[in-house]
Amino acid sequence: MDSVPTGTKESLNKLAYIADTRAGLAILIVFHVFICCTSLVAASSFTYPSYDAAAFHILYDPARLSGAIAVVAAFALVSALFLCAPFSFGYFVGFYFYTTILGYLWINHFSDLNYDHWLSGVSAAASSIAFLAPALLISSPIRQSFVLSARSFDRLLVLILFLAAATIVAGAIHNFRLVSLQDVYEYRGDLKFPTIIRYSIGITSSALLPFAFASFVAQRKPWQGGATLLLLLAFYPVSLSKVAFFSPAWLIVVWLLAKLLQARTAVVLSLLLPMLSGALIFLFELWPAFFFTVNVRMVAIPAAAMDIYNHYFSSHELTFFCQITLLKPLMACPYPSYLSLVMQEAYHLGNFNASLFATEGIASVGPLVAPVLALLCGLVFAFANRLSAGLPARFILTSSAILPQILLNVPLTTTLVTHGAALIFLLWYITPRTIFEAKDVEQPDPACPQGKARIFRK
Repeated sequence: MDSVPTGTKESLNKLAYIADTRAGLAILIVFHVFICCTSLVAASSFTYPSYDAAAFHILYDPARLSGAIAVVAAFALVSALFLCAPFSFGYFVGFYFYTTILGYLWINHFSDLNYDHWLSGVSAAASSIAFLAPALLISSPIRQSFVLSARSFDRLLVLILFLAAATIVAGAIHNFRLVSLQDVYEYRGDLKFPTIIRYSIGITSSALLPFAFASFVAQRKPWQGGATLLLLLAFYPVSLSKVAFFSPAWLIVVWLLAKLLQARTAVVLSLLLPMLSGALIFLFELWPAFFFTVNVRMVAIPAAAMDIYNHYFSSHELTFFCQITLLKPLMACPYPSYLSLVMQEAYHLGNFNASLFATEGIASVGPLVAPVLALLCGLVFAFANRLSAGLPARFILTSSAILPQILLNVPLTTTLVTHGAALIFLLWYITPRTIFEAKDVEQPDPACPQGKARIFRK
């Protein structure tokens, strides 16, 4: 920012300071709730080639608006947890899940699907609280019994780059198509990779390369960081995944937010700013593809998935976790296909995956027991918090930037294995803390002992 005029710099610093206070964070979260709800109203009337709001049951009725506002306002009180909880990976994921539950409670109020909406709404709110309590509040460190040396850590990063390049080449042998984002669904259903390549694509693109990028920028190695982003982008013509296409830009945005702002503020803005941009784009009818990708695909559809899963499993057998690949051969299962295919056959919305609240919760045990499963899932993220304790907040935020996007649309068990979340937890644990500069460490906020103040930098 050396080229920025001094007056502009001071104004930006003032805005950053205000945003990083508890009052500033509270204002941002309240505004986020407002934008989320208005975005869902827009999504109910939005038309796009691969999207039909009525088919996804994303509806809006002005006559019922007051009830929806009351429900959302009551649930918004839960956001107080984000004001004093320290930053952690659980905080990052928890805020995205909070947005999904908020969206579901809004959609639930207008839904035309026939099931017990009151029970499911209460269950969703309780599940959110049960998840957030451990995911936000448990972050005590676990003693590192094994730590890589700085030299071994550098070798690991090089190995990740070679593995990514090999995976891209192997995947390209089976599929390589340069198609537009609108056309990916036409070809993606035909993709077939050997199991090892399929797993390698998911783990490398979702976990390993973001980890490598965060490590390179933390060590001030821009060329290696740039090469990492190019490898990430190269996964798009192989996997035809929108996540792969947007990952390089997303990593840069998250890193910049974390560099300029306190980590908790960066988390809120990482979701608020794209949603706000999409809402403005919808208002002025500028770029429908952006509104669909962010406001509809990233926010509205994960919330709508809970509505649809509640409807389906209110009249069909629960899975009791038989959808998990490792458990399916060991137990009787009423669904021989993947849940995404079951939903496709029932609602014709494509392979309709969903988050842990819909799969491990609603589909597996039903709304009555779902909060218990949410608590157990929250403990998984609490364990991840403990494994990453001692790492700079900016590093955790950047290295895990892709995982919340995955978790909104994919079950937890799948994310841990297929997308490498469990592996990145391990990498956090063995990462040497000595490679990071002391100026990247956040200082405690005396007004909020469990919170964090701004990052003090030289």
